[in-house]
Amino acid sequence: MSLHDLTVQSLVDVAPGDGVRPRAWRRREQWRLDLTGTWRFHYATGLAEAPDACDAADFDDDGWDTQEVPGHWVLGGDGRYGRPIYTNIQLPIPMSPPTVPDANGIGDYRRDFELPSEWSSLGAIRLRFDGVESIGIVAVNGRHVGVVRGSRLATELDVTDVVRPGRNVVHVRVAQWSAQTYVEDQDQWWLPGIFREVTLVGRPAEGIEDYHLLADFHHTTGRGTLTVQLRDATFPVTVEIPELGIKQSWGAADDVAPIPLDAVTPWSPERPRLYQVRLSNDAESIESRIGFRTVRIDGHRWLVNGRQVRIAGVNRHEYDPDRGRVFDEDAAREGLLLMKRHNINAIRTSHYPPHPRLLELTDELGFWVMDECDLETHAFELHGWENNPSDDSAWRTSLVDRMRRTIERDKNHPSVICWSLGNESGTGANLAAMAEEARTLDPSRPVHYEGDYEASYSDLVSRMYAPIPELGDMSAGISSALSPRPAQSSRFRDKPKVLCEYAHAMGNGPGALADYAAEFDRFEDWHGGFIWEWRDHGIRTTTPDGTEFFAYGGDFGEVAHDGSFVMDGLVHSDGRPSPALAEVKQVFSPVTVTAMRDGIVLRNRRHDTDTSDYRFSWVWEVDGERRSDGDLDVPTIDAGGEVTIPLPQLPAEAETVRDSWLTVTVRESADRPWCSEGHEVVVAQARLDRNAAPLLPAPTGSVSAGRIMEVGPVTLSASGRVLSIGGVEVGESGVELWRAPTENDSLGDFGSYEIGDYTATRGYGLPGPSSAARWRAQGLDRLMSQTVSAGAEGDEFVVVERLLPAQGRHGAEVTYRWRRIGDAAGCQVLVSPIRPRTDVTWPRVGFHLLLPGEFERAEWFGGGPGEAYPDSRSASMVGRHASAIDELAFPYAVPQETGHRESLRRLDISGQATSIRLRAFGPDVPGFSLLRHDASELTAARHQHELPESRGVHLYLDAFQHGLGSRSCGPDVLPQYQLWPRAVSFGFTLELAP
Repeated sequence: MSLHDLTVQSLVDVAPGDGVRPRAWRRREQWRLDLTGTWRFHYATGLAEAPDACDAADFDDDGWDTQEVPGHWVLGGDGRYGRPIYTNIQLPIPMSPPTVPDANGIGDYRRDFELPSEWSSLGAIRLRFDGVESIGIVAVNGRHVGVVRGSRLATELDVTDVVRPGRNVVHVRVAQWSAQTYVEDQDQWWLPGIFREVTLVGRPAEGIEDYHLLADFHHTTGRGTLTVQLRDATFPVTVEIPELGIKQSWGAADDVAPIPLDAVTPWSPERPRLYQVRLSNDAESIESRIGFRTVRIDGHRWLVNGRQVRIAGVNRHEYDPDRGRVFDEDAAREGLLLMKRHNINAIRTSHYPPHPRLLELTDELGFWVMDECDLETHAFELHGWENNPSDDSAWRTSLVDRMRRTIERDKNHPSVICWSLGNESGTGANLAAMAEEARTLDPSRPVHYEGDYEASYSDLVSRMYAPIPELGDMSAGISSALSPRPAQSSRFRDKPKVLCEYAHAMGNGPGALADYAAEFDRFEDWHGGFIWEWRDHGIRTTTPDGTEFFAYGGDFGEVAHDGSFVMDGLVHSDGRPSPALAEVKQVFSPVTVTAMRDGIVLRNRRHDTDTSDYRFSWVWEVDGERRSDGDLDVPTIDAGGEVTIPLPQLPAEAETVRDSWLTVTVRESADRPWCSEGHEVVVAQARLDRNAAPLLPAPTGSVSAGRIMEVGPVTLSASGRVLSIGGVEVGESGVELWRAPTENDSLGDFGSYEIGDYTATRGYGLPGPSSAARWRAQGLDRLMSQTVSAGAEGDEFVVVERLLPAQGRHGAEVTYRWRRIGDAAGCQVLVSPIRPRTDVTWPRVGFHLLLPGEFERAEWFGGGPGEAYPDSRSASMVGRHASAIDELAFPYAVPQETGHRESLRRLDISGQATSIRLRAFGPDVPGFSLLRHDASELTAARHQHELPESRGVHLYLDAFQHGLGSRSCGPDVLPQYQLWPRAVSFGFTLELAP
């Protein structure tokens, strides 16, 4: 069959790929030839333009380009090889399974290799592919040897009878689209190419073809059992564990028996203890590692080594902004270390098995892993799941094969404690068959699948983005989300529960992490969840003038795309932590510290490790100044235990002096693989005094009236606008109700992702339009001021204005009461709603000042060091903080609200020549943000590089901000964090800093 005809047939074939029976991955193969590097490459926009017969050994490819393997051809060539496409649910090709369009990028790869002469004595030679999107048609020396299907799964093709001593030629034809596209509709960029390693592997005739090491731990006795399962092994076989003094040989398969072991150390994320194992026979030796742990389901509890699992996890895609899904071990390790330093203990490999080396790292560093099969058919949901491969018998063999290959490759990793059938693929008989295959191959781990809403074939009840009240309802078996048939509710009550996705980390957010954590602690059957997701997927790109930015959906001219929905991670595309990661660290802490006026409660949430490796210390501060400190005498707390200890001995004034704070810090007492001694694990604060928020002091002198009003160092216009502060010019001033919408605010405003599951009606929000759409309809983004009155009243200059939009009746009335207070100017701001609506919140209530751009630095006493919002403030600690102004805002991929610090007391803004001091007062004590762009400029831009030239430094004093929520893909802002129109009163003073 010609290459052209073979390609036509392969593109629409739903059968499994070719290849020998899958086996466990080995980092070190005794006979291995690396075929990564530079390959010759030809690109065609469709099969009709692709060269025929280019798989022939003597084909002349001198005129071809080159391409690096691993790699994605759309990320090189300046668009000559097509462009990246991002979609979430919808497919970028017609929904016509299993056919594909004529416009189908075809990449032909060729390279030579020399077969080592000593390989002639081997029993078999295989050509291994670890990742090819979407299919690869392979020939060696002009002979077709197989088709690779399953883009993120390993395939080994038998080439024993095809290779020859000396020079050999391998050809791989890769198609961007194929029938496999319909079952690989994961939320990510479509990036075709050979993106993982290609390896020639030699197998000895009498070796050990495959092995499975089951290292069980008996938590009641502290003993272990090693069970060795071998396939196609030539005996005798010897297993050695040098550290345990084990050397056991078996002369025949029937002799293989479990090996009892005394006093082993179990494996867990806190203590990822691994033992080196050597399997060998006369033909080969295999090095592996084991961790002793036993996973089981006991009613509604998911146990490892007899203790319930606590998932403080993230979903992790394989991603790099320059190389796409090409694996970089150093970068992957750094990412995992960053997770560990932020108290993340679990990973869901969304939505496919990761590079095999990653699981060795999770074994070594310590993570619970939900290993997910390479399967997602989400686009079928948009058509009522009609013809869904999950329930189409034609696909059964293929989908079961995908599950088999996932398990066989990754079965020897102690960090893997669960198999997941895939993601967002509806339900059907094929998924049930996959679950059965998983249990047959590996009964030692449970099976997960979120879409099994009747809990008929999965061992865990799983949900995505469930509103918080639903967690308790599911535990009680009363939620309509459990099953269409209430009689089956016992199935759900009696199984462990987990949120496989929650807290959508898109842009500024998510909110309510602490509220979810409280529910996980409250209900025994809830085991935590995996935040969506770890990293933004921006592609590093430059504008025509050379400005670098991170591109998202639509930036490459895609016809169908899902906008910025791919930018939804806890770290930026370049790996920089977002402000949300500090909140994650605090909420996910392995030890919780609740500091109160009458004592400190400490609870150990670790799996199986006590707190003897932690150091506990305290600091007492007044007005941000340290008064005393010391170490806390904390008894060792066993895993799951709790103690209450008294406060340190402090003087009586600690309860009376204003802004008296006790801060408790938990630190590592020694170096760990992911951090140094002294690393901060968690921090908690308690305010010791009971003083109310300070109010703006009374006037100390009169104000001078005229066309220009002078209130101490501040000059005002006759209508009350601030003109200058101690000679420093002020460009704009006034109350502001608008904030640049976060992407949680703006769901449905941009892109094309308001479809399917991701509608604006779920969660706590009002049904219908997004918050930002409602705000715009109310005119909150274009309020116009109308001065009602302005004049002296006693020792104050009082201005009353109304803020209303064109053709609008809903807004706010604002009163400014300016007064002189010593050498400072003080202002009390009162805001009252005008005709408030019951269906529209406010974005913020604050005061805005535009200062000159020469200001560069801020020092403040208040909440910090990072940004905080009503439902994302666990990591905010009151104290003295300092930062460059340019570092106070975070460069979210889509510009939006950023940089708010809460509970401000004092703020110094400094430049090279001048410093301004601001003090904040209540009753509604404001926070602040300092930005180079105002709310309107941030709103208008869709990328950071589209922001206009800065007009100066924008100071916002916000008495209130609307919460963040997770509505971009999940629940809206919880009711207690929503900002509904209300009367607000706050004050501040302005002066030149000494």
